[in-house]
Amino acid sequence: MEKSNKEKVVGLLKSIETGETEPVNYINPSNYTQHNLGVEDGLAGFGALLQQLPPKSAKVNTIRAFQDANYVFTHTDYNFFGSKIGFDIFRFEDGKIVEHWDNLQETPAKPNPSGHTMVDGSTEITDREKTEENKTLVKSFVNDILVNGRMDKLASYFNGDDYIQHNPNIPDQLSGLGSTLEVLAKQGIFLKYDTIHKVLGEGNFVLVVSEGHFGEGHNAFYDLFRVENGKIAEHWDVIQAIPPKSEWANQNGKF
Repeated sequence: MEKSNKEKVVGLLKSIETGETEPVNYINPSNYTQHNLGVEDGLAGFGALLQQLPPKSAKVNTIRAFQDANYVFTHTDYNFFGSKIGFDIFRFEDGKIVEHWDNLQETPAKPNPSGHTMVDGSTEITDREKTEENKTLVKSFVNDILVNGRMDKLASYFNGDDYIQHNPNIPDQLSGLGSTLEVLAKQGIFLKYDTIHKVLGEGNFVLVVSEGHFGEGHNAFYDLFRVENGKIAEHWDVIQAIPPKSEWANQNGKF
């Protein structure tokens, strides 16, 4: 029986740990565009990355996997070249992977102020019939608050103060988010999203891929939101600095 695209992605990621060779066949060998700027383009670049790993050194635990049309996106706890949390996006054509994007962040040494890690929390996919509605809601939130700074609209996206936060530095509750942004602003550190590149979702989960600045740094932001009854209820994210173009291993761009 043919595996689903979601199963193919989970298998491919796990093969980084196990060394199993069959999942590499899920990649189109003649058409594979790589957006991880540290990896050379094409299937050869993926193979070269695996060869750099010391034998049996990698651990891969995919916590969440979602599908939106011909895209599969995952939330994974990695240990290769160090412990990392990552989001990966794969695009399929005719059952084969033809394009890959990701964002990786070093795993913090301890939980956030509310005791949450970057990967724990809800995993159950519900409300699949509300996928497009939830994508619209979350895109509006990112546009209003993070792109345009419309803080007057912040409360309208949440159910009172109820909000579970998995960012390593921010506590739970909407008031926790507000107070953290306030403290950063007083230190002259501003969080500003410039461009939304992708909005992908399945049911109550929506991933937004954005580009912007955190302080002086040029960053890629991957934000995963869980929506409950038309309000944002939970949030995970991974922030990665975008290196200067002179350091890119391929010229496909981060997005």
